[in-house]
Amino acid sequence: MEPEPDVWAHPRLRAAVAAEDWAALLKSWRVLTRASQSRLGARVGLSQPDVSAIENRRRRVTSAEVRQRIVRGLGVPAELLGGARTELPLPSLVLPEVVADPAMDRVRQAGDGRMRLDVASLEAMERLLASHRRAEDTLGSRVVAGVVAAQFERVAGLYDQARGPLADRLVKVMAEYAQFLAWMAQDQDDTPVALAWFDRSYDWALEAGHGDMAATTMSMKAHLAWSKGRGRGCVRLAEAAAATPGASRATRAMALQMAGRGRALEGDAEGAYRNLDEAHRVILDARDAPPWLYFYGESWFSAQRGMADVHLKAWSSAVDHLVAGLAGFAPAFRRDRAWYGACLAHAYAGAGEAEAALEAALAVVGDAAEVGRPHAWGELHAVAALLLRRGAQEGRVLVDVLAGLD
Repeated sequence: MEPEPDVWAHPRLRAAVAAEDWAALLKSWRVLTRASQSRLGARVGLSQPDVSAIENRRRRVTSAEVRQRIVRGLGVPAELLGGARTELPLPSLVLPEVVADPAMDRVRQAGDGRMRLDVASLEAMERLLASHRRAEDTLGSRVVAGVVAAQFERVAGLYDQARGPLADRLVKVMAEYAQFLAWMAQDQDDTPVALAWFDRSYDWALEAGHGDMAATTMSMKAHLAWSKGRGRGCVRLAEAAAATPGASRATRAMALQMAGRGRALEGDAEGAYRNLDEAHRVILDARDAPPWLYFYGESWFSAQRGMADVHLKAWSSAVDHLVAGLAGFAPAFRRDRAWYGACLAHAYAGAGEAEAALEAALAVVGDAAEVGRPHAWGELHAVAALLLRRGAQEGRVLVDVLAGLD
């Protein structure tokens, strides 16, 4: 629920901001907006248990990054923050072997004018973005999006001082940031924001002569159309992506399988499998995957083919492809394991294997609740509904489990 227009005029809320009393701030904002802890958590990138722990003062907010996510997520007016806003540092996720401080420090120094923009600074930005892509696989988009958005502002602020080849490379980096931000908005089902970032990414990719990113952005717009049930739009966008000059073979394979999924959504089995077979031939020979497709290969292709089988109600084939795909996913890919695991549960339920469907659902329900909302979470609800319609007692079990985490 959106806050009332004058919510920040309330003295209780203003006092909480002034005192930096984060527990009172969260609880007061929820009371005034009649929002649940889950809804508030979705806005600020915290799980419901984390919100509860902060409100009940079992957890203190000591991280500048968490403070900034609360400020941004709740829309705290700048005039209430006073000097506190400028004291919040550019956030980063510093995790062992995931994101290191040196790259972040270099971006800060270039943005602050303490270091000239040079090739080394641009390489640091690229490493930082690559690290956060991998962090998002594990932590989910709700946690990572605010961090990356703040970093993007710093990176984009360097545009005026870039000249010649440095300018082209900086615009390329900006296109990659915009594509990642679009993906995370899409992952949170925020379609208008996702489309806006996709358009920025596409424009900057063209400006930088970066055909591979332009094709990737078009392909991901196809994915967005697919996620909204628009099969024909998905096919057209995916075919445009596959035909984009400068697209790598790996990016073209991703676009072709997306076209196949769009045709499957439309019920065109022959066209779907034709696209998927062509995509498979391309991906087998691809050795040129761009850094943002680090995950793409046989396992992901198999899992995505399984999704097309689900659309076509080819349940046995869907189970086989999804099981094979999931077997190749590293444990760090929590969000994707949650999504494809939920699809596997759907395939088992469609095949009439209620016990196997429940087992597959329970294997991923924790990750679906923490990093897989709303898509994997919604798919598990669809599985429960399908089981209930078929009179399977496993459906009631799954409903109760989901209710306990809602």
